[in-house]
Amino acid sequence: MRGISVLAGLLAIGIVMQGCSSSHGENSKKGTSVYPVTEIITKDTILQNSYVTGIEAVRNVEVRARVGGFLDGIYVDEGQEVKKGQLLFRINDTEFKTELARAKAALNSIVAEAKAAELEVERVKLLVNKKVISSSELPVAEAKLSALRSRIEEARSAATFASARLSYANVRAPFDGFIDRIPLKTGSLISEGTLLTSVSDVGSVYAYFKVSENEYLQYIRNKERREKNWNRVSLVLADGSLYSQPGTIETVESEFEESTGSIAFRATFPNPQKHLKHGATGRILLSQTIKNAVIVPQKSVFEIQDKNFVFLLGRENKVKMQSVSPVKRFSHFYIVSEGLKQGDKIVYEGLQDIRDGVEIKPRYVKMDSILTASR
Repeated sequence: MRGISVLAGLLAIGIVMQGCSSSHGENSKKGTSVYPVTEIITKDTILQNSYVTGIEAVRNVEVRARVGGFLDGIYVDEGQEVKKGQLLFRINDTEFKTELARAKAALNSIVAEAKAAELEVERVKLLVNKKVISSSELPVAEAKLSALRSRIEEARSAATFASARLSYANVRAPFDGFIDRIPLKTGSLISEGTLLTSVSDVGSVYAYFKVSENEYLQYIRNKERREKNWNRVSLVLADGSLYSQPGTIETVESEFEESTGSIAFRATFPNPQKHLKHGATGRILLSQTIKNAVIVPQKSVFEIQDKNFVFLLGRENKVKMQSVSPVKRFSHFYIVSEGLKQGDKIVYEGLQDIRDGVEIKPRYVKMDSILTASR
């Protein structure tokens, strides 16, 4: 009985093992699951890179008092648009009028003395010619006249200076623009150099933004090739809307910032409606043309320990992990610099169920259709 029981147990184990072996074989035959596969293509691609920017008026200057005194009049309001030469402020000018009158009187007095000296020179010349007086008297008279003429120039300069100080009492707009905040009130006592307001010319504005060295080099290549719109940029406003006027890159700074490795660009935007103001913020969109870009769907890329991989389809439809180096991201795609070339076939999606070296059954999906579907 004991022998029969052992034999029965062995037969049971054999049946189970046979069943397991049979089941594993069927799975191996079924083997290959179907996965979408796409073929890598290269394509000239235009990307739009985004950069934080600050808006500055083409001209923004502080208006300061050039003379001291009491502020007698304020003739504009904050935010008001003004024209070049328009009166903005008036400083009490009584003192300056007095100084000018005193300077003019001094000038007139010296001019009168000089005329008398001229007559004296003529008289001395006449007497010397008649030998009534010594000839040594003439140089003395002429020296006195020369000194008076020098004093006339000095007095004229003093009068001009007094006139200028009087004109400084009327503070006028240096150019067409908009008035900023006015911190003082009528009657305030101000000194020379006191800030009265600022004026901004926003007929057009500057937008400053910084790009990396790689992006700078790409910009230079586009410039040399005269790519379409190589120096044109767009402006996204703080509320996310696109500014209606395109901008133009006009200049690039001469040095890279050592700490960031970036370099500053300056673009100019027309501002006919005067909607853009000095100190505003936004984002610059700069188009970048990449020739023969290797395009890879994001769904096809997975990350392991900060490295990026795809499953590359090889011989006998077996997949292997392939390291790639994405350099740009746009929409739902990467542009890859290393690891793939045109014609390579990669698994498009469903990567979580695949292991390196397994055999799959590919279902081909054209890259063009993937690109079209993402738009």
